Amino acid sequence: MIEKKSIEYEKAVLVGVINQLQNAEKVEEYLDELEFLTYTAGGEVTKRFVQKMDIPNPKTYIGTGKMEEVHAYVKENDISSVIFDDELTPAQQNNIEKLLKCKVMDRTSLILDIFAQRAKTSYARTQVELAQYEYLLPRLTGLWTHLERQRGGIGMRGPGETEIETDRRIVRDRIALLKKKLSKIDRQMETQRGNRGALVRVALVGYTNVGKSTLMNVISKSDVFAENKLFATLDTTVRKVVLGNLPFLLSDTVGFIRKLPTQLVESFKSTLDEVREADLLLHVVDISHPNFEEHIASVNQILDEIDSTDKETIMVFNKIDLYVPEVIEEDDLETEKTSAHFTLDEWQKTWFNKIGDNALFISALNKENLDQFRHRVYREVRDIHVTRFPYNNFLYPENLDEYSQTEEE
Repeated sequence: MIEKKSIEYEKAVLVGVINQLQNAEKVEEYLDELEFLTYTAGGEVTKRFVQKMDIPNPKTYIGTGKMEEVHAYVKENDISSVIFDDELTPAQQNNIEKLLKCKVMDRTSLILDIFAQRAKTSYARTQVELAQYEYLLPRLTGLWTHLERQRGGIGMRGPGETEIETDRRIVRDRIALLKKKLSKIDRQMETQRGNRGALVRVALVGYTNVGKSTLMNVISKSDVFAENKLFATLDTTVRKVVLGNLPFLLSDTVGFIRKLPTQLVESFKSTLDEVREADLLLHVVDISHPNFEEHIASVNQILDEIDSTDKETIMVFNKIDLYVPEVIEEDDLETEKTSAHFTLDEWQKTWFNKIGDNALFISALNKENLDQFRHRVYREVRDIHVTRFPYNNFLYPENLDEYSQTEEE
């Protein structure tokens, strides 16, 4: 199902809809993210089409006039893919493909395609393949013709099985096989987690492309793959980290995203067990992104789905080196000051203030404020460790500075 192939940038256009749930500004922001997803998958966006409508067309999602406009552009510019920001129904996708005569994708299939490219281990590839098949099952409308002619002969006469029924049966059998395989791997991973002993477990969580893997590399001095693309990390990486003389386990998990396909949440539930079983979460946020507050809400929503919202959490606001607030000129009396104009100091006086010392501002790439980060994580891990093993209290000082002094003496 998942094939490795060299990526050639193919031309694509994006389609979004303004409705009661999302205004023009929100749609533009979603399309920006969709463009980044397209680039990550190996596509180049040449144009965006946006239509204002209350209810999507049940047949073609967008209106007839807008569809003709898209078709004309696709034909003139040799476009190979049209990508919709929202999930299309199987019927809509089929109808649009007939009209446009090119590849039609929605946000879900695009994310699945990126996951297929990024999956390296057998476990990740199995999870992605399962999600792909579950997405494909309701969309089977004679996509291939390998069973066009059924076998005949003795015992084969009668109404038989149509091609579409055979295809569905093959896919269902494959889904059952993959679930069985995942169940076996889950038991193995559960045993692995059990063999790690009683070490404190810390998990990095956050939106995709916020710098979790870069932070992991800095703290654990490891070489986890990190790249400025969405979903650079799919496989959970666990490393043993020692701060002062205090050891703990740090895991880097798959990034979250808005409108994350339910198939992926389901198939990656076992990977997210690292988050579910963690003692402490480090929620990494890209503060340089203009909509980082929505990213926080999206991550919290998925944490809620996997029953992990009640865990002790430290908010780590990363990429402070890239944060540049918008500036209002002195003679500008019309522009109203919004959160986009806040400096980092002003942000700390907002709802950040309620978080207290559970809000850290760092730059993992430039290693800014990492000492403060290490001290805070050390304190939290120490508290968890001492609660678990009260008789070990004397082994670990209150903070890293005390440990350094005793080491020097």
